[in-house]
Amino acid sequence: MTNNELQNYMLQQILDSNYHNGVYNLRVDGVSIDRQDNKYVKIIQKKDKQGIDIFVKANTKKQTIYIPVLILSGGINDLVYNDFHIESNCEVVIVAGCGIHNHTDHNSEHNGIHTFYIDKNSKVTYIEKHFGHGENIGKKNLSPVTSVYLGENSTMNMSSIQMEGVDYAVRLTKAELQKKSTFVVKEKILTQHYQFADSIFDVVLQGEDASTKIQSRAVAKDNSKQEFHSNVVGQCKSFGHIECDAIITDKANIIAIPQIQALDTDARLIHEASIGKIAGEQLNKLLTLGLDEKQAEDFIIKGFLS
Repeated sequence: MTNNELQNYMLQQILDSNYHNGVYNLRVDGVSIDRQDNKYVKIIQKKDKQGIDIFVKANTKKQTIYIPVLILSGGINDLVYNDFHIESNCEVVIVAGCGIHNHTDHNSEHNGIHTFYIDKNSKVTYIEKHFGHGENIGKKNLSPVTSVYLGENSTMNMSSIQMEGVDYAVRLTKAELQKKSTFVVKEKILTQHYQFADSIFDVVLQGEDASTKIQSRAVAKDNSKQEFHSNVVGQCKSFGHIECDAIITDKANIIAIPQIQALDTDARLIHEASIGKIAGEQLNKLLTLGLDEKQAEDFIIKGFLS
């Protein structure tokens, strides 16, 4: 596979669409190699450190911003700071996929520090996909940090997906919500072999009628390990719901620690967590349809993570 073929293959794994059709910044092996913006969205290279500032003008609608990152070599340690400044009354989609290919004996790592400043009455859909590829002892590691500051009556819907190939990931997500703002997270994680993944959520409901819902679905296979930590703080009349569901197979290990703190009598907070193996009746039903045990397990897991 040539370098261009590898690059295109990795982009296909982390992006649903052709990023050239929108605003984008493509970063490969620690360097921004291609960029496009327009009159609604401006992308400016930072001068004091690695990363970019993305400015979205007020009243911008129907814009998609792609910021894919690829690591295609072994021994790369990439740290980047991306700040998103979303003015009022906007509606945008941001896709921040990260793909690591490592076919060497040296570890590769990407750490993306993303900060969102979302002004009042704006809505942001944020999608991040993580994918690892390559067979060798060199690790493919990720430690992203996402910080979200939501203005009055603003919304952020976040989708975080890690399905294959990442050896080590610690994902920290922090959010502060003002009056009538909403923060929704849907997370899907699959680990296998000896992989490790840790998801940490820290959400503060600062403004009246702010709300958050965090939903995590995880599958740990083989000898892999996962941890889930969350803390939602209600400082006033607000609503928070944490939901963590996980399937464990083989000799895997999962720890789930959801935490809620009500600092006001009108803060309504809920947490749920469940971990278990695939139900026997589910397996038996599929076995009667002609699937073998592995096919049946894969079918159930795919449905659980869909």
